[in-house]
Amino acid sequence: MLEEGLIDSVVRQLMSGKEAMVYVVRCGEDTRCAKVYKEADQRSFRQAVDYTENRKVKNSRQARAMAKGTRFGRQAQEAAWQSAEVDALYRLAAAGVRVPKPYNFCDGVLLMELVCDAGGDAAPRLNDVDFSPEDARRHHQSLLQEVVRMLSAGVIHGDLSEFNILLAEDGPVIIDLPQAVDAAGNNHAKRMLLRDVDNLRGFFGRFAPELLKSEYGEEIWDLYQRGALHPDQPLTGRFVRKAGVVNINSVMREIDDARDEESARRLRMQTPR
Repeated sequence: MLEEGLIDSVVRQLMSGKEAMVYVVRCGEDTRCAKVYKEADQRSFRQAVDYTENRKVKNSRQARAMAKGTRFGRQAQEAAWQSAEVDALYRLAAAGVRVPKPYNFCDGVLLMELVCDAGGDAAPRLNDVDFSPEDARRHHQSLLQEVVRMLSAGVIHGDLSEFNILLAEDGPVIIDLPQAVDAAGNNHAKRMLLRDVDNLRGFFGRFAPELLKSEYGEEIWDLYQRGALHPDQPLTGRFVRKAGVVNINSVMREIDDARDEESARRLRMQTPR
């Protein structure tokens, strides 16, 4: 990007995440950030089939190579993983979702808006901030609205938590979308949507315990399935489940996912920033 004149200088490293390194860069008079994706063997976040299910590729040759696991196929899979975030950012920004504005993508580097706090510094993650009960309720509601806008645009984050939401001067901004899934084309979409919403409930419930009793995830998915969900959908946080036969396999999968999520959360908490 320096050689192409897309950025003028690298200021400093901002953070190192499970899938990429992020740097503060200068572009003329503007300060932006550059996300440099790690190689597959250096990432702690793996391309689980649940996330990549039904993702489109450029042609049948790539699809066959990816299925066979050839060297070309692995390269194509890596490129698809990176471009998924770029595609999701443009799609969600167009839908009015609060995500960083993307500017360019070149050779595994994503150039995008630097999200700042009130002092003009890089915005902190939610995990690094304490909230009053009132602020917790307010930010929880605003993020639920972003989840609704995302789903209305056909996208589910898939890994939403306090670790990939920044608190900008004017409110939360959602980041880290390479694992975003298509709601209509992925069989695991409901489970991922419920997990995203449950993560928000669990985090903000630390500061406003009454939120722990809410059922926003089931409510949102029910509206989506019935075709009644729209970007400005009002929510109640209540949902009445229908009685029926219990799917044991589904229940066990939910338990396994919860265990994996808790293990990942503890690992993130132990990893030096």
